[in-house]
Amino acid sequence: MSLYKLRPTSPGARFVIRVKNTDLNKDKPHKPLLSLLHKQAGRNNYGRITVRHQGGGNKRFYREIDFIRTVDNCKAVVETIEYDPNRSARIARICYANGKRSYIIATEQMKKGVSILNGPSAPISDGNCLPLSSIPLGTQICCVEMKFGKGAQIARSAGSVAQLLSRDDQYVTIKLKSGFVIKINSNCRAVIGTVSNFEHNLRKLGKAGASRWRGIRPTVRGVVMNPVDHPHGGGEGKTSGGRHPVTPWGKKTKGLKTRKVKRTNSTIVSRKVK
Repeated sequence: MSLYKLRPTSPGARFVIRVKNTDLNKDKPHKPLLSLLHKQAGRNNYGRITVRHQGGGNKRFYREIDFIRTVDNCKAVVETIEYDPNRSARIARICYANGKRSYIIATEQMKKGVSILNGPSAPISDGNCLPLSSIPLGTQICCVEMKFGKGAQIARSAGSVAQLLSRDDQYVTIKLKSGFVIKINSNCRAVIGTVSNFEHNLRKLGKAGASRWRGIRPTVRGVVMNPVDHPHGGGEGKTSGGRHPVTPWGKKTKGLKTRKVKRTNSTIVSRKVK
């Protein structure tokens, strides 16, 4: 993959930077693995907006991704590498020897025609899924489970990777890309390699309309609003708010802790060193 800029044939194309993907499948996705994706526009079951800046966007279908990968000791072949509008990573459609097809998160080295395998006896090669107890120390992994049998939850976005540091009888310690070191049950599974599309963060949409296509609505700063709309609003000319940053409803923000106990705190061995 590589980056390329569009020719500035219009104001919207002048600042666009895209990732070139020559190996992506251009056919339609596998229909049995699709399901309808109903838009919520950030609203809850009462119809009230609980997540701002969402709405609109192009119609999408959800690709049903196999995050568990429990079809063990059955060789699978990568049929296609596809674009998924619901995530930053690329996905791969695989076909097992028994005829079953599924979508998985594609790794960086995964190509069409490559064979992959799941299970404790699978070789340590890119794209294979193994329990953490069967993976050598120092290996780069992705799509890591946090709870045995629940499916991958860690390192699933484009370019994400983790590293296996140590192992004891029941737990392993893993270093995340953020710098956090966490401990996980050694029976949990992980995929060998790095998640595909690592250049995703270098792209530039180029215009506001490209965000609207993705269902992202504009974010307006509070200091440019009127006092009736935001606590930071009002004043003569440009002002910086004149108070601690708050939400539109007056609650402090910018790093204020609002939760006393986090469920995953017990899994954190050490945090990122500043």
